[in-house]
Amino acid sequence: MPITGPQARAARVLVEWPRDHVARLSGVEAEALAAFERGKIDPGDAARGAIQSALESGGAVFIPEDGRQGLGVRLKFTRKDAKQINRMESEGGPVGDDDV
Repeated sequence: MPITGPQARAARVLVEWPRDHVARLSGVEAEALAAFERGKIDPGDAARGAIQSALESGGAVFIPEDGRQGLGVRLKFTRKDAKQINRMESEGGPVGDDDV
């Protein structure tokens, strides 16, 4: 499913990433990403795929049009789940030497 510029912009807002971060992850110039989000350009299939993959790595899920509802985007995890995941990822404490 090819994503649209407005979907990409909505996903970027949902995952709370600045445009330059998404541009860096996707390999698409920030100016081209901004123009795509505004519907000014079509960056092509490869760039759209790279943008989509970058945003999906941040937890965005793109929802296709199904005949009853239009295109959409949502988060993979609820805010509560994301908070739990962040807490668990930080649980290990400081890294130390292991002489075993």
